[in-house]
Order: sequence, then structure tokens, then C-alpha cells
Amino acid sequence: MTLDLEMEEKQTVSSEQVTGPDRKMERPKVRTEALNAWYGTNHVLKNLSLDMSEHAITAIIGPSGCGKSTFIRCLNRMHELVPHAKTSGKVILDNTDIYSRGIDAVSIRRKVGMVFQKPNPFPTMSVYDNVAAGLKLNGMKNLEKLDRAVKRSLEQAALWDEVRNSLFKSGMSLSGGQQQRLCIARALAVEPEVILMDEPCSALDPIATAKIEGLMTNLKEQYTVVIVTHNMQQAARVADYTAFLYLGELIEYGETTQLFENPKNELTERYITGKFG
Repeated sequence: MTLDLEMEEKQTVSSEQVTGPDRKMERPKVRTEALNAWYGTNHVLKNLSLDMSEHAITAIIGPSGCGKSTFIRCLNRMHELVPHAKTSGKVILDNTDIYSRGIDAVSIRRKVGMVFQKPNPFPTMSVYDNVAAGLKLNGMKNLEKLDRAVKRSLEQAALWDEVRNSLFKSGMSLSGGQQQRLCIARALAVEPEVILMDEPCSALDPIATAKIEGLMTNLKEQYTVVIVTHNMQQAARVADYTAFLYLGELIEYGETTQLFENPKNELTERYITGKFG
């Protein structure tokens, strides 16, 4: 992208009103209000206000560097773990601003789980211990309860049938797609309310990707799911709502079918048709 084109698009962003869903979203589970984020002096997110519906999948799309990953890291207070990072505005989980004074960040991260771009099983742990790690950290010692929780989490992650006979082998012995589902099971084990996924399929082959996408669809029955993806076809396949970010700003947000088939913002249309990005 040339500098002149980028400046032109930036002016378009500033001059047009952000469009949102046509109808009032039912029961937003997570809501941001004028959310801003910085890395040092770099202003990465700019006044993002966005409702994420309960028991639905919300996809965050946009070109590299637009703030997608920073946005979801703000949703469970992981952004603040980066040196010199800061935020302003609100992130409201149910009726609680998670950045309010006195709110424990660790408790928020239990309620809002994260699955990262690359599968990251704990390399020295077995499949079983990978799933049980968070539960043990939270003080669960009863072996019967641990066994039930591990089985439940692996079943939810559509992995139980594949690993039931190798629970005590290293998590690193699994295939890439299985490792990602193991990480999802690990996140599910502590019974969060929201699952954040940062490009969970970017390192996977098409077969493993299809399994993760099917898993997402099943998970929304019990959880609120927010995914970051570069793959617009993936967003179109799995997401109920899609938000398009550009240069740290929310350009358009709506029901996925509407946004892809009839975008209201010219910049959105240019991005989803591959004219830039």
C-alpha cells in the first residue's frame, strides 16, 4: 500500500460513522466502551465500542497491524502484562468493568480463557497434566474430580476419542491440530465463560482447520467465543457477527452475512474483496 493511499483510507475512516448491527444485539456478554490501548507511545486501539453477544461467535478481521490481537488481549487483561502497555475506557463482562479498581486480573483470566495462534502444550507435561494444570493451580486435589474434569474438557474439545488411550504420553507427541485442541481443552478445564482465540487455525492444515471450526460452532452453545482471523472465508463460515478493524479503529460491525454480502462502508468492501490488505 502506498503512503498516499493509506492516508486517503485513514481520512475515510475518520470522516465516516462506524456502522453496527441492524438490530439490537441480544444479551451482550462482553462490551467495550471507548476502549483505547497503547504500547508505550504507540496508540494501537482508538475508541473501540463493541458488543459481543452471549452464545455467539464474533470474528475480528482486518489487515496485519490493525490491532486485532491487542483487542482480544484487552478482553482478559493480558495486554497489561506487556511492559509499558496501557489502556483506557471500559471492558464490561456481564455488568462488571474488568478494569475497575479492586478487580483481580487472575480471576478475570479464569473467566475469559485464551487460545493462542500456535499450539503451546506444556512440553514437559502429559496430555492429562496439560488439561489438569489450571485446575491444580486453582487448588483442586481430588483425583476423581480431576479425572472427570479432564475427560469432560477433552470431550468438549473433540479430542477424547483420539487420546483416551494415551493420556499419559507427552502433549508434544500429538499432531499440530490435536495440540491445538489440547490447548482448547486446557482453557475449557477451568470452566471459563468466554473463549478468546487468536488465529487458532493459522498453523494448521485444512483437515485440522475444519475440526477446529466445527469445535467453535459447538462451543458457542455453552460459551461466548471471540476469534481473530486473517481468513475471511473462515469468518464467513463460523462467525455470527464480524467486526472489521483498520488502523486501530472499528470501521464496521454487523451480522456476518450482512457485512460480507452487503457492506455499508466502502473501506470494508475494498478489504473483503481483496483490493488491499
